[in-house]
Amino acid sequence: MKIGCLLNSQGNNRLTDAALLFLRVLIGTLMLSHGWGKLTNFEQLATVFPDPIGLGSTVALVLILFAEVFCSILIILGLFTRLAAIPLIVGMGVAFFVIHGADPFQAKELAFLNMGLFAIVLISGAGYFSLDQIIVSKCKSCNK
Repeated sequence: MKIGCLLNSQGNNRLTDAALLFLRVLIGTLMLSHGWGKLTNFEQLATVFPDPIGLGSTVALVLILFAEVFCSILIILGLFTRLAAIPLIVGMGVAFFVIHGADPFQAKELAFLNMGLFAIVLISGAGYFSLDQIIVSKCKSCNK
């Protein structure tokens, strides 16, 4: 193998698409498992969950569950990926800047990392290996 293959910054589109698939499945699954714990303990959390936006603990919990469960599933599938990333970025931003705002960085770095990873998904989109791509392909063939 030539050293140029390792240093090539032009990339292989299919390798990039595979990396985006891996990223989507990895962060989507991790966030889904994080949200699943909240969903299974909904009754206990509904009255004590932090209310950073002033709508009540239950509403705040439902909003973060929407992001962490529903939007994570969409990201794993690559369906409406960019739109699904927005609630997750907002949720992690609220966790980082508001919920853990006064905490040391070590206590809030996971929220910051997740916010950054979902921002990458927002910018890059789902890639070729996604339901978004299938929908776009079907739409293009319908317009011909």
